[in-house]
Amino acid sequence: MANIIIAGGAGFIGSHLSKRLMADGHSVIVIDNLISGEKSNIVSLLDNPKFSFLQHDVSEPFTEIAGRFAEIDLIFHLASPASPNKKSARSFISNPIETMRANSFGTYHLLNLAKEKNAKFLFTSTSEVYGDAQVSPQAETYFGNVNPNGVRSVYDEGKRFSEALTFAYLRKYELDVRIVRVFNTYGPFMHKDDGRVVSDFITQSIDGVPLTIYGDGKQTRSFCYIDDLVEGFVKAMLTPGTKGEVINLGNPDERNIGEMATKIKEMTGTKSEIVYEPFPEDDPKQRKPDITKAKKLLQWEPKVSLDEGLQKTIEYFRSL
Repeated sequence: MANIIIAGGAGFIGSHLSKRLMADGHSVIVIDNLISGEKSNIVSLLDNPKFSFLQHDVSEPFTEIAGRFAEIDLIFHLASPASPNKKSARSFISNPIETMRANSFGTYHLLNLAKEKNAKFLFTSTSEVYGDAQVSPQAETYFGNVNPNGVRSVYDEGKRFSEALTFAYLRKYELDVRIVRVFNTYGPFMHKDDGRVVSDFITQSIDGVPLTIYGDGKQTRSFCYIDDLVEGFVKAMLTPGTKGEVINLGNPDERNIGEMATKIKEMTGTKSEIVYEPFPEDDPKQRKPDITKAKKLLQWEPKVSLDEGLQKTIEYFRSL
């Protein structure tokens, strides 16, 4: 069994990954400053002797913390605000400097820790590195179409910088690193106000308020259920031959936003109407991952259907 650090492990994806790795018998240390994560997401783990939680900002030095770690085998770096909702205090738009720091200083500190402990390292990147893509589906070889100083750039360019820094450590120190680029993911423990399509539509439907579509609703996303994504994370870290690889993780089942609004309305039984607002700055028009590499290298592809995943997610939000 491994000793594992998950930076950002109290967030939506991180908390699911923490629970999965604990269930597999590993020892897990979650580091999170709780800007966008919540301790309540990992409350079920807090009394487990193989689990530790440290409230710390990864963009700050690990001088005191590093000495508390004996052996570290694996480091997952998920620490960063990821919500695009400008109305949310948790979003990268509301925390632009913090987002850049997590994806610069934070990545630097965690890579140095991996180097010191001779640990395997996984950086969680994003489909946003492709920007407003001009090709579809997006393969790992596509360089992207990104606005370097737009409102979303703190997240997009922060992740692109982290990718470059991760590969610098690979080339200079032969560090055992890999990068996963995460496409739209949904499931239980999403924040109600995170600004993502699924959580917004479900929350609005349950509350009986209008479902808000930004733009004409023809823009597309590809939605991956959280359990499938976490399985991809585990495989990306543990599968032999993944050192130095960049791997898309997402569901290639492409849906337009208008279709998603209608589906969630039907599944929740809401009478809410659909309203339209202006398209956000630099919001990508199309998202569809090419997962050929993940299928071949990891023997991974999503298994949970959209209807099944949405039903579980709706049940979670109704339980809140």
